[in-house]
Amino acid sequence: MKRLFSILAIMCFMAIGTVNATTNAATSATAVVNTIQEEATEEAAEETLGFHQELKKRFIEGGPGFMGIVLLCLILGLAIAIERIIFLNLSTTNTKKLTQDVEDALQSGGVDAAKEVCRNTKGPVASIFYQGLDRTDEGIEAAEKAVIAYGGVQMGQLEKNVSWISLFIALAPMLGFMGTVIGMIQAFDKIEAAGDMQPSLVAGGIKVALLTTVFGLIVAIILQIFYNYIIAKIDSIVNDMEDASITLMDLLIRNKK
Repeated sequence: MKRLFSILAIMCFMAIGTVNATTNAATSATAVVNTIQEEATEEAAEETLGFHQELKKRFIEGGPGFMGIVLLCLILGLAIAIERIIFLNLSTTNTKKLTQDVEDALQSGGVDAAKEVCRNTKGPVASIFYQGLDRTDEGIEAAEKAVIAYGGVQMGQLEKNVSWISLFIALAPMLGFMGTVIGMIQAFDKIEAAGDMQPSLVAGGIKVALLTTVFGLIVAIILQIFYNYIIAKIDSIVNDMEDASITLMDLLIRNKK
């Protein structure tokens, strides 16, 4: 009997030891996982912070002269592009709705009612409609000439300052290439002064050359995307203006009859 109790006691101690070991192992594993997660979070934060620091470092290494001018091209180009995008979005008109409203106004209240509809509508299409309606007393030909002339004026307003964006697109990589040439010249000057061809002498100049080229190309790519969007938007509005002008002439002819 004593031997039986001894065996049972030994088995209980072994079971308790196994449970404690499992608990300790689970706790250790949880602690390891938490540590790994914290380290991963810290590494991600360091990478994010490191990207901005690396960008700033590379920008400074490129030289304040040319890099500053390239940055100025980016700022001015983006300012003009954003202004044009806002203006073009405000100039967009629901041409079908405007045409229907003008037609209803001509049938119900005549030219004066149609002109009032155009005055209460924003956009170049409404302005063209108003100029055409304002010349209806002088005849259809006079109204058509007014629509064509004022359409050219409105097109000029849509394309205002867009040429500056194309200038900055061309200027940014040219400045980058100029920085490349200047960096290579500095590298060869160092070689000539030292009288020996060592990689450490030319590394700095070549790095400056490559950095200015890269930043110039990046600025040109960013501005080119905005430029293409603006040109596409202008083409869309001009097409609406042309279609609306033809529709207005048809409405005036039918109204005269």
